[in-house]
Amino acid sequence: MEWFKALHVIAVIAWMAAILYLPRLFVYHCGAENGSLQSETFKVMERRLMAAIMTPAMIVSWGAGLVLVFVYQMVDWTTVWSWTKTLAVLLLTAIHFYLVAQVRVFAEDRNARPAVYFRVLNEMPTLLMIVIVIMVVVKPL
Repeated sequence: MEWFKALHVIAVIAWMAAILYLPRLFVYHCGAENGSLQSETFKVMERRLMAAIMTPAMIVSWGAGLVLVFVYQMVDWTTVWSWTKTLAVLLLTAIHFYLVAQVRVFAEDRNARPAVYFRVLNEMPTLLMIVIVIMVVVKPL
């Protein structure tokens, strides 16, 4: 069980790093002219971050987490904290897939959103991470 915990924590750290960095890349990408060398560089960075780090880390986070929940029964489903954490993880996953869609939008030079939109979007995973950590460590509910 300890190995699955370690794997889960490592994967979550990688996932969070990527899910926090990708919207920041979008902020900078918004300032690059379509077709420019800078824009094309951002496209490569975004695609590689998503494909090599963010998505694999999410898959491992979910996989190890599900093993901890269902094999090692690490969650008491009668508590509010477990459902709150689950909801926050589902919202984080939804943001992940939204960011994946945005990588495609930028790759096709179709972004119409301003940089400030991605600055605000960048804060959502942080807030969810805070909720998740509090629910797991403090278990206040």
